[in-house]
Amino acid sequence: MFGWEFPPHISGGLGTASYGLTKGLAKQSDMDITFVMPRPSGDEDTSFMRIIGASEVPIVYRDVHYDYVKERIGKVMSPELYYHLRENIYADFSYMLTNDLGCMEFSGKYLDNLYDEINNYSIVAGVIARADHYDIIHAHDWLTYPSGIHAKQVLGVPLVLHVHATDFDRSRGNVNPRVYAIEKDGMDHADHIMCVSELTRRTVIEKYHQDPQKVTAVHNAVTPLDPSILAIPDKRGVKDKVITFLGRITMQKGPEFFVEAASRVLEKTDNVRFVMAGSGDMMNDMINLAAERGISDRFHFTGFMKGRQVYEIYKASDVYVMPSVSEPFGISPLEAMQCEVPCIISKQSGCAEILKYAIKLDYWDVEELANAMYGLVTYPALHDFLATKGVEEVSKITWTKVGEKIRGIYDSLLGL
Repeated sequence: MFGWEFPPHISGGLGTASYGLTKGLAKQSDMDITFVMPRPSGDEDTSFMRIIGASEVPIVYRDVHYDYVKERIGKVMSPELYYHLRENIYADFSYMLTNDLGCMEFSGKYLDNLYDEINNYSIVAGVIARADHYDIIHAHDWLTYPSGIHAKQVLGVPLVLHVHATDFDRSRGNVNPRVYAIEKDGMDHADHIMCVSELTRRTVIEKYHQDPQKVTAVHNAVTPLDPSILAIPDKRGVKDKVITFLGRITMQKGPEFFVEAASRVLEKTDNVRFVMAGSGDMMNDMINLAAERGISDRFHFTGFMKGRQVYEIYKASDVYVMPSVSEPFGISPLEAMQCEVPCIISKQSGCAEILKYAIKLDYWDVEELANAMYGLVTYPALHDFLATKGVEEVSKITWTKVGEKIRGIYDSLLGL
């Protein structure tokens, strides 16, 4: 399995989904998973699978002492595995920029050199593929598709792509032709394509011209809350109600609709505060928009939040809003519902396909969004009904069930 990020160090939903999905798959009695990522930190949960960091895989031979390898990479990979992978260097990559271990450096981020890292990652994929036998190759999102293709060429086994988003979602239709080409090439080479929603499945079929027979919707799920998260004090119940937006502050997420709706709510009541948690290229625009609407004193911009911080925000919120313009799935509403927070989500989100006890509306309908916000902070019976039913609903949406569905797709590809 090729991924790009993995908890506890993540930038968004991709890492969260990768964790839940692999853990759900690992519950299969005979499932052995190797998860490859650009640069692990060493504190990832490896209790149910093996993690290989591309930044620790040699592509150029170096005469390195065992103790030095142990000192340099022992936190994320055993020296034995390093030497095993080294035996599978299959080409002269001496022209590549490598370190004293013969490995390429990876940031594992989304920086200006992203295309270079994607290409380098695919080179490493060939070394890893030659080191062991694998029955299935599973590649998450466009960043890893070239790696999946290379591994398939080496191993000759089925390639499954997992589409968490397409560039049509990220760009509001202003598609980057280079990204589209990588996505299309991956899909053309795939034996099966899993999409996180029917919404995404339709995009893959219609925009990438894929055979509907090889494209399946596999909705995401949530991991049961850890006792330490459940123990976070509930900070609701103060005088002011809190309505929260949490996610990347980018065009895809529709943050401007949240701000506009907030200004309408504050025309009716003044005992509400709004939190915009996250970071992104539209953050300054949203700060300015709140100022233009005269509601800055009721708005709080927290910056990027992760891990426990996210749940502390949920535990302090009375309402959660996800007004995404195009959201392939959207795990955050499910997480909020686990914390008994009623949710308002756009009809243009994948999770709207499986959630019954959430308020759904068109992302652009600011008046309806404002009415829904106002209703949830004004009418306790409505709020409590959705909070209670929401917890019950998401408790049944498990990664174990997702793992079983994916295993069925694997078995079908393998003729089992």
